[in-house]
Amino acid sequence: MKAHEIEYQIFGQEMQYVEIELDPQEIVIAEAGSFMMMDNNIQMETIFGDGSEQQSGLFGKLLNAGKRVLTGESLFMTAFINQNNTKGKVSFASPYPGQILPIDLTEFQGKFICQKSSFLCAAKGVSVGIEFSKKLGRGFFGGEGFIMQKIEGDGLAFVHSGGTLAKKELRAGEILKVDTGCIVGFTKDVDYDIEFIGGIKNSVFGGEGLFYATLRGPGTVYIQSLPFSRLADRIIASAPKAGGSSRGEGSLLGGLGSLLDGDNRF
Repeated sequence: MKAHEIEYQIFGQEMQYVEIELDPQEIVIAEAGSFMMMDNNIQMETIFGDGSEQQSGLFGKLLNAGKRVLTGESLFMTAFINQNNTKGKVSFASPYPGQILPIDLTEFQGKFICQKSSFLCAAKGVSVGIEFSKKLGRGFFGGEGFIMQKIEGDGLAFVHSGGTLAKKELRAGEILKVDTGCIVGFTKDVDYDIEFIGGIKNSVFGGEGLFYATLRGPGTVYIQSLPFSRLADRIIASAPKAGGSSRGEGSLLGGLGSLLDGDNRF
């Protein structure tokens, strides 16, 4: 085993967090902003890249960190090390409602491909990089699914999803059609592509976008019911306009109620 062997427990239902137990000198790496709490004997340190053993020399570290920038992530990650002679615990939380998915890379032949920004934390020694698409169509039309993250190694990693998590086992040649933003991740043998929905009515009036992802087995696929982009779009659409007021929304009077209240801004 190259990666550190860590133990964990996941708490919560809609807003989950994962508590990781570290033996003396064990390390877990995490994205900035996912930290929740830790014991006093845990020390936090900012590192360049992911700190995995796959990085060789300064050039390797620069290349790996540069790839992370393309996925919208920071050049740096945070390492949490247990400096005491007894066990210590550190916890990481999901950034929005959903579920945390533990990934044992030894069960997936050492590699798991996931949606960018879904990585939460992992044992020291796990490599977090990007999976470039070799097909032009994915680059132009893939949206969130264009540049995927790849998690490699032989340890434990944790990714988060929005809403409810669905697991699909695809047989060889079996195809699953998915909204591009709903993909959480899949095993390395799954073939991934983008398809045009087709049809004038579907394209103009369908409201589901022009493209969807096709995932072809064999392999395991994880799907989320609530991508963060969809949640953010609904929040933005429901927010009051600049200079306006949200009073009266959902009532029978609506804007007229605001006028009667003395708020005549429209």
